[in-house]
Amino acid sequence: MDLVADESIGMTVLWVFSIPCLRYAGLDCIKSIFYNFFFRQFKAALFPGRIPVSPVDHPLDEKIPFTPSWVGIYLDFVAFWVRILGFLRSHYRRGGIKPAREFITSMGRLYAFAAETYTKNLSTTKRPRYVARPRFLLIHIVDPHLMCIPSLHVMVVIFAYTQFRSILRSLGDEERFAPQIREIHRGALSITEAILYVKQHSVNCIAAAMYAMTCFDPLLFPQSEGVDFVTRLFRGTGHPGPADADIIRGHITDLYLTFLEAGASAETWERPLVDFLRPRRGG
Repeated sequence: MDLVADESIGMTVLWVFSIPCLRYAGLDCIKSIFYNFFFRQFKAALFPGRIPVSPVDHPLDEKIPFTPSWVGIYLDFVAFWVRILGFLRSHYRRGGIKPAREFITSMGRLYAFAAETYTKNLSTTKRPRYVARPRFLLIHIVDPHLMCIPSLHVMVVIFAYTQFRSILRSLGDEERFAPQIREIHRGALSITEAILYVKQHSVNCIAAAMYAMTCFDPLLFPQSEGVDFVTRLFRGTGHPGPADADIIRGHITDLYLTFLEAGASAETWERPLVDFLRPRRGG
């Protein structure tokens, strides 16, 4: 079986930048990522007080053990979706250019969409001062940790697996590549779990990210898909234990549905998230 995980990042990047329409889409996407995630966040860190910051930890976070060994899975979230482009290159050649361009363009839009919350209210969680591994030092250097709700990491991997499935369905290959679809789905779940294991986000951030994704594209990630996604978290990982895992899944699902209910009558999609953050503001 051809695994998406076997796709070459280097070859994929060369492919994207060698084709004009993909290159332009790629550059726009990179600009969106750097502006909406890095620039906005570092600006807020350097000039505090302009945008309120809310702590969003939940007591259930304590039931998820800090597990540094998961950092590699966590940091794979960008390569995770780039390899999907590589799969389109390998299996469709020129036929993969159009869906690849749409995928890249939508990824850039996703970052700008999430920023609609960040510009109104930033958020953070307690994360361990752990730098024993170089990868954690990198995380602390490049991420001021002020954009927790909604979690862009979770939004990115959810978008990646749902869009991958949608592309293959549109090409008539959903059944042919069913194993690869399952592979990417499992990868999205693993990265979501890793985010919690390395303490980059709270359980609250997962629910907020799912809500944001349903608002971003309700056909790609409807409520039923969101509920199903949560039910598959922490299956077979051992920690947290089964009872705690059930409680955590229940909390994420309930909060996700609460956001959806509030969003149905809100004037803007991000209003329920901002309202959730407002009572928690710390400055």
